[in-house]
This record gives sequence, C-alpha cells and structure tokens, in this order.
Amino acid sequence: MKKLLLLLILVSNFAFSQMPNISNVWLNDSKPYTGTIGSDKQEIKLKINTSEQNKKNDQQYLVSGYSLVDKNYTKFEGNLTITKYKDGKKKSTIYGEYELVEEKKGKHSGVFKGKFIYTFNWNKATEKIEAQYIDFIGDWKSYDGTLDFKTRLKNQ
Repeated sequence: MKKLLLLLILVSNFAFSQMPNISNVWLNDSKPYTGTIGSDKQEIKLKINTSEQNKKNDQQYLVSGYSLVDKNYTKFEGNLTITKYKDGKKKSTIYGEYELVEEKKGKHSGVFKGKFIYTFNWNKATEKIEAQYIDFIGDWKSYDGTLDFKTRLKNQ
C-alpha cells in the first residue's frame, strides 16, 4: 500500500509540474534558421520573430515569423510541441513536432510539418545553456497539393 501511495504521489507531481518557459530558445538570437528544401537542395531561411509558451499546454510554443526561398518571402504562424525530454549529465535533448502554416499567397505557399531535436549543454557554474543545436526535419506541402518537398533546417 505504501509503495502504491508513493507511486501515485510521484506521478501526480510529474503530471502537474510546470515546463520551464524556453520560448526565447526558438528565437535563435534573432538569426534565421538555414537549410535546404527539395531534392535539388535549394536554400531556405526560416526566421521566428515571436515565440510564446501556450498557457493551456506548457509543452507547446506558439510561434510566428517568415520563410524565404529564392525571392519568395512568406509569413507563417504555427506551433512547436515538446514530446520528450532526455536529461543527460553533459548533454540534454528535447524532442518534438512542429507545424508552421504559411499565408496563402499562391502556388509557393503551404505548410511545414515535421520533427525537431534540440540539444544543449547546461553549465552549472554559470547556470546558462551552452552549445545549443536545433534541427528541424520534415516536409513542406503546397496548399494546392502540387508541390511536396523534404526540408531540413538548423540554427546557426
């Protein structure tokens, strides 16, 4: 009985614990994420201008910004949702999913969807995050369904 009670207390503490607000991480120090889109590996830039932790779901971040491919500049809104956190002694990793919905502006606008991996080191002495690496891997599909490209973006 004591073991069951202890287990219930641990589970309830975990279930009601607040995820720390890491919304500034997604802003990437005001730098765009860079990467490729499509089989010909065309350059893409994605800039997140606003990031806010969802008040109803602290595992989710509401973001907005723009994407730039060639001369095609398109605003987007979307979310990043944390699905798993792995705490390591030297390196920690956060896994999640993202969906970024672009403004409907013709054939070259659509939806980015995929998974992300965020790895970082925690410096106990300075109490700061160091050596951050964010990788977005997924697809971009046009609204009209005629274009479907693999995407890969990372922080600089």
